[in-house]
Amino acid sequence: HRKNSALSPFVQVSQFTQAAMSVASISSIKPHFHPIRLSPPTLRLHTPKIHASASSFLCPLHLPKIPRPLNTHRPSTQITMSMEAGIGVMGTKLGMMSFFEPNGTVVPVTVVGFREGNIVTQVKTEATDGYDAVQVGYRRVRDRKLTKPEMGHLEKSGIIPLRHLQEFRLQSVEGFEPNQRLVLEELFNEGDLVDVSGTTIGKGFQDQFFVMYLRTVVALRSASVWGYSNELLLQISCGIKRHNFKRGLMTHGSKSHRQLGSIGAGTTPGRVYPGKKMPGRMGGTKRKIRKLKIVKIDNDLKIVMIKGALPGKPGNLLRITPAKIVGKNIPKS
Repeated sequence: HRKNSALSPFVQVSQFTQAAMSVASISSIKPHFHPIRLSPPTLRLHTPKIHASASSFLCPLHLPKIPRPLNTHRPSTQITMSMEAGIGVMGTKLGMMSFFEPNGTVVPVTVVGFREGNIVTQVKTEATDGYDAVQVGYRRVRDRKLTKPEMGHLEKSGIIPLRHLQEFRLQSVEGFEPNQRLVLEELFNEGDLVDVSGTTIGKGFQDQFFVMYLRTVVALRSASVWGYSNELLLQISCGIKRHNFKRGLMTHGSKSHRQLGSIGAGTTPGRVYPGKKMPGRMGGTKRKIRKLKIVKIDNDLKIVMIKGALPGKPGNLLRITPAKIVGKNIPKS
């Protein structure tokens, strides 16, 4: 380095030019010459234009990328759907009421109605799909309400247009065939335990408490021009409704009524842990309620009365299946 530093700038540039020419010839890249102005205004040298990468000094040339061999080995797809204790049906939530038993006991029940549907649309087997399941359709609609792929799937078996399609994974699919109607009286009896799943009522973004809203009007020097400053919106977060938090004192000089409080230490760890209970969207998620008792089955009205509350509001889609009891109707494994 000391020897090179003692050379003149002209010699240094010529050495760099020779090195660049040798690298260009090795990499089979045609050099494109362009003039470079040196310190003497009358002296010009032609150096090759080399496509270099600005991010790496050790590898100045931009060499073409070598394609990697394609990975033909793909992991096998595993079905993670839970096993059902038996075939189920879909229904529509109608509302809640009080049911009086013969001994006078009042039981709060949810009334579930059934529209046209609950028809087997497809039978999946281990040989064709890798698992055993029965696909069921519910709620008849017009043809124009479905897409062409959905209509084609149903027309293969000559089935009417159905809005909802759901699968019930079973241990055995013997006895089921496409276009078979499921009869509620043959599947459930009064006193049976069932699992009911559906979508809960969406409540939107919860736990934001607005405490101050300031908007300052600033008059400029010109009488004909008015300007508005930025709107200052202060809001206090809390988790009383979403996470069942407790609020602070409302009197005795307390200034912490619905505030969230500390969300973590500052220096260590210096971050908020994942899963911290904070304001956010509440409801609108899938929820299953297990082991509910069927109180009454009315064949004339085509309704079922189930003890307790069910997810969603009236008109919500519900999925009713036999209650899973490990070791009794489903294997322990």
